[in-house]
Amino acid sequence: MPHDHHGHSHAHLDPSSGDRRVAIAIWANGLLTVAQIVGGIFAGSLALIADALHNFSDMAALVIAFAARKIARRPADERMTFGYGRIETVAALINYTTLIVIGLYLIYEGGMRLIEPPEVKGWTVVIIAGLALVVDALTAGLTYSMQKGSQNTRALFLHNLSDALASVAVIVGGTLIILYDMRWVDPAITIGIALYILYLAFAEIGGPIRTLMLGSPPDIDGGDVVAVLRQTEGVSDVHHVHLWQMEENAPALDAHVVVEDVAWGQLEQIKAELKTQIGAEFGIDHSTLEFERNEACDVEAPLFGHDKHQIE
Repeated sequence: MPHDHHGHSHAHLDPSSGDRRVAIAIWANGLLTVAQIVGGIFAGSLALIADALHNFSDMAALVIAFAARKIARRPADERMTFGYGRIETVAALINYTTLIVIGLYLIYEGGMRLIEPPEVKGWTVVIIAGLALVVDALTAGLTYSMQKGSQNTRALFLHNLSDALASVAVIVGGTLIILYDMRWVDPAITIGIALYILYLAFAEIGGPIRTLMLGSPPDIDGGDVVAVLRQTEGVSDVHHVHLWQMEENAPALDAHVVVEDVAWGQLEQIKAELKTQIGAEFGIDHSTLEFERNEACDVEAPLFGHDKHQIE
């Protein structure tokens, strides 16, 4: 029976300019992390150390992203026949998981300090947090234009955006300590930063998980795809339909297409029409279609998935 594979080209962001931006952001966050940790210890500020840990996670995320961008540009080979592009999705999952761990740790530490607020040097907190705000804003700006087409880079952008907002909160906290000696504000802001980190991470982590679990693209309804396939002239039914994302922005389709016996002679025309339809309607440029005669198809075959028997 005919079995067709349709190629797909993968588009990437400009490598040289993107790599330069990520490299600059790595150095900026590395130096900032050291300054914040030293300053936080000297000032006795958990909020500043919390911001430093968040920045350290940014630096780690940037290093992972830098490596992932390099690996993702490798062409497909006999070991990775789909190519290496999905490594960026793996990197995004690692980065979001890191954010969750850091957020939970900061909530614990902040809660302990709320019970007995320590002495905090407000001016040190304000000065270093101000420096952090400048660096965070710079890094967020570097990754903003790159984040729209990549889960990995979006994770980086959200890391840096949340850092910038956290730095603003730390500055406010330091100011309140200077003016009113409100030492409880420091751990309270720490908990606020941690909750915001957790919100960002849990809101975004579903995307990489869905991609790695071979879930259907979130913006494509499987029922609509099946309807388009079935409505094509000469097609009597479809089964064994698989929809997934080869990479974040590369939807793919695998399906068995049952062709009417009288239309078997027009197979190439039917195939071309199917590919045109799913490309125009859903942006699916990679498809694997297996054709079967109406009289020879498996009537018990499931519409979606492969096995007709449930795993016990």
